[in-house]
Order: sequence, then structure tokens, then C-alpha cells
Amino acid sequence: MIKDTRAYQYAKWAAQQRNKKVGRYIKKQAKAWLRIADGKHKTATVEEKAVRKVEGLLRLMVHPDLMCPMYDGLEDYAWFLILAVFCTVRRDDGRRFYTTAVLEISRKNFKTFNSGVIFIIGMLTEPRFSRFFSVAPDFKLSSELRLAVRKIIKVSPLLADRFKINRDKITCLLNDIEYTPLAYSNDGMDGRLANIFLADEAGALDSYPVEAMRSSQITIRNKLGIIISTQYPNDNNVMLDEVDIAKKALDGLLDKEDVFALLYEPDDELVKEWETNDLVIYQSNPVAVSSPEVFKSIKDLRTMAILYENKRENYLCKHCNILYKGLGVEGFVDIQKVQLCRRSEDLDWWKGRRVWVGLDLSQTDDNTAVAMVTEEDGVLYAKTWGFLPQGRIDLKTSRESVDYAKLIRQGCCMACGDEVIDYGFVERFISSLPEQYGVDVVQIGYDRYNAISTVQKMEAAGMECVEIRQHSSVLHPPTKLLRESILNGSFRYDENRLLEINFQNARCTQDTNLNQYVNKKKSAGKVDMVVALINALYLCQQEILYGASDFFIQM
Repeated sequence: MIKDTRAYQYAKWAAQQRNKKVGRYIKKQAKAWLRIADGKHKTATVEEKAVRKVEGLLRLMVHPDLMCPMYDGLEDYAWFLILAVFCTVRRDDGRRFYTTAVLEISRKNFKTFNSGVIFIIGMLTEPRFSRFFSVAPDFKLSSELRLAVRKIIKVSPLLADRFKINRDKITCLLNDIEYTPLAYSNDGMDGRLANIFLADEAGALDSYPVEAMRSSQITIRNKLGIIISTQYPNDNNVMLDEVDIAKKALDGLLDKEDVFALLYEPDDELVKEWETNDLVIYQSNPVAVSSPEVFKSIKDLRTMAILYENKRENYLCKHCNILYKGLGVEGFVDIQKVQLCRRSEDLDWWKGRRVWVGLDLSQTDDNTAVAMVTEEDGVLYAKTWGFLPQGRIDLKTSRESVDYAKLIRQGCCMACGDEVIDYGFVERFISSLPEQYGVDVVQIGYDRYNAISTVQKMEAAGMECVEIRQHSSVLHPPTKLLRESILNGSFRYDENRLLEINFQNARCTQDTNLNQYVNKKKSAGKVDMVVALINALYLCQQEILYGASDFFIQM
């Protein structure tokens, strides 16, 4: 039964290694769901009864544009989204397996229309008196989903008399379920009890509406939040956060299986080829894969964007899901390339080696990082440690969606201090490296911020410290060295999941002289371990280039 559905067939098609018309995160999500659908997942399954119910409801709905049953007119990706969300359940109690669904998709791929289909299915299947809400940046956008729902109901004879449509809400008369559209500009979000909510055009929202909806769901047994948007030309919106969490989950950096994400965006290596490579269009627009007319329309828009700079931002953001702001903020390096450089911890390997240490001291209540690097036969080797306050573990875990307690147990980071970092602990740790690992610490590179007292103590203990000025001209060479070493396979790091999360978070900024550096403010989360690594690499790079360590500060 499951294998006969269009959802399963689409997932099988998407998961094919040779299929380049979908990006790697679509492939990863397809493979993850197929594992459930094929009965290979320990805690989740696709419920046949739920599939039959959804298929039956789609036969009752009429597609308002095609005037055929929704069962026949629905896009393949929508089938995948709907069956995954409504029919994937936990084996132990039958609850919904996915509590969050994220759809990143370009314009003109029927996202609002398909959201309406989802809401109608939900209103016909959820427990009596459930409450549904959609949130959008303003009343006009909020009304679009309501209009989509209304349109489908009006043209579906078997549904029309089952719903009551008012100006401010839609009610299913079979079970007294109400759907209320909310506009962030007009409506308060607190105090709502949302069994299911949908955030439409989340790229234009901050985190408050989504977090308010989620807070209302704490006591809901079978909750669902749907986050949908195209890309927006800003780097401070809730969609970016949701996409980032979804990517980390799909990359195995977060233990978070309750997120179902369809991220229709081009793979990183294709982004710079947007002017010529048709795969950018296909990977961002699933409808273009099956519709030559849609593909041609988007290709025509591409031609205009190439010719006219003023059309470029809209085209790249809205039709390719490429964040374009003209200022060159981009991901540092593909996390999959980073993970190829991972190696098992071997403490004996470090004995007798000359190493350079990088330090990134945080504000007292945030993360601090230490990195140790060396070089052998043209290969860079690194080992990193993170430090955070013991009393802020729960808060940081919730705020950053990073399981710090687990990472501490794995040895990726250490808790020291209560509400603030115990700098003395960090200082003693660095001082212990020669004894603990048998290394010869040549120099310690540091950012002057918050580090003066610590540096004075380490220098008093006989350790040589070098200030690494946090300027693009200084940071560009080691940043470039690290990236190129990862890409060409001449970088190795002792396995550390928190370091991988930091790499995933890292974003680079380019100055007017084309110098690139990891920008903490523009990054998608904590990057302190990457910064510490770059500080250490600066020192190591000087040794490689000049064969000496007789420098002290950059001017």
C-alpha cells in the first residue's frame, strides 16, 4: 500500500544518487523517510489506515484550477509532505512522529495552495474542538491561506456544507474545529492554544510568532507546527533558524528526528553557477521538474536577472532560494567535506609534537574554546575543546537546540563554573596540555577581547602568547588555509561533534579587498571553536611560511 503511493514513489525518485534535480537535503530527507516507510525504523512507522484516510479525503476535494479530484491534481512533493506529516506515527503510542514540518520552496510552486490542503485535511481528522492558526507578517498574506482554504471548500460539493466560512475564521461543523488566520502586524500571538499552526512567509517573521505558537502546544498531545517560506534578503528571520536546525538534524549533528524538512534550495557548489546551470532552477522549484512551462517562465526571469542588477535580488531569493544581499555573506565550508576529515581520537599520536594553541575567550556566561594544531607532511592536524558554564547548560540547550549535556558526556566540551565561565579552569587546562598530551606548546594565539588577565597569568607561567588581531587582513590567510585544507583533504581533526556544529554555523564575510573571515555576528550560531582553530592556524601558518616563531603581534 505505502509503496504504491505517489509520496513513496517521489521519495524513491528523489533519493537516487544520480538524480541531480533535487538537492542533497531533499535526498537526505527522502532516504530518512523511506527507512520509516520500509519498516526499518525502530520507533516510527507509516500507518496504512492513516494513508487510506488521507487518500480518501483527497478524492473528496476538488482542485479549483484543474477541476479534478485533488488526488489527481496534487503535486508530487505535496504528496510527500502530506503523507509524511499525517501518516508517520510513533510505534509505541500512535502519536504524530513529526511535530515540525519545514518547507523551503520558491515562489509559484503552490506552497500556499498546498498549505490550504493540509489545513483542510487536519480539520477533518484532528480531535474535536481542536484549534488551528496561521501566522503571517501582515493581514494580506494571512488572508491568502484563508482564501486558498475557502476556494477549495467552495468548489468541493462533498465538503461545502461541512464547513462554515466567516470573515475571521473557518469552522468544520463535523467536529467544531476552528481555523483562525492571524496577522503579526495586527494580532497578538500569546494565549492561543494551537493544535496545528502554520507560519507562512516565515522569512519575513522574527522568532516571536513561532515561539508563541510552540509555547501554546506544550500540553497538546498530537501537536504540529508547519513553517513555510521562500528565501528573504535578510539574515535575521525565523525561517533561517528553522532551516539551520533542519540541516543540522539531517546532517546528523542534532538528535532531532521530529523535524520533517523539504528544503528546495540549490547545493552550495551550484550557487555560483546560477546564471548558466539549470539545476539551480530544478533544485529550487520542484514544480519545474514536471512542468516545462514553469521551467521556461523561471528561465526567462533568470535572463532578466542576468541583464539587470535591480532584478537580481528578487530572482535569486524568491525563485532560487539563494540569500542574496550583494555583500557576500556565505557559508564557510560544506559540512560533509568537513566530516570527511574526521578521525578517531588517538592521544598517543600527539606525544612529542610541536603544537600551536588558539584561544577564543567569550563573555563570562557564554562558550569559550581552545584549539591545538600541528602539521606533518603537508597535513594539518587539530584537536579542539569547548567550555561553558555548568549553570547555563539547560538554557543554552533550549536556546541553541544543541544537547550540551550529551556533548559533555562525549568529551566534546567541558562545564566549568556556575553561571559564568571559570577562566581559572581554562587557564589550568591550557597549562596542562604538555603533561596531559605530551606536546610542546610553541605559542598561544589569542583575541585580545576578554583575554588580558588570562594571558598575563599564562605568560607568568612561562608560556609565549601572541595576540591575533581580529581583522580581515590578518584572518584571511588562515581562514583560506583551513578551507582549502578541508576541501583538498589535507586537514584532520580528532572527532568532535560540537566542532562540526560550529563549522555548520560558520558564515564568512568578504571585505572590499576580497579578504574573507568568519564573522561571528553573521554566523548562524556559536563558532568559537572554529575561531580558536583559525587563531591557532595563524601561528602554525607563520611557521610553515617563514620557518620561525619569532613574531609577536600583527600591526
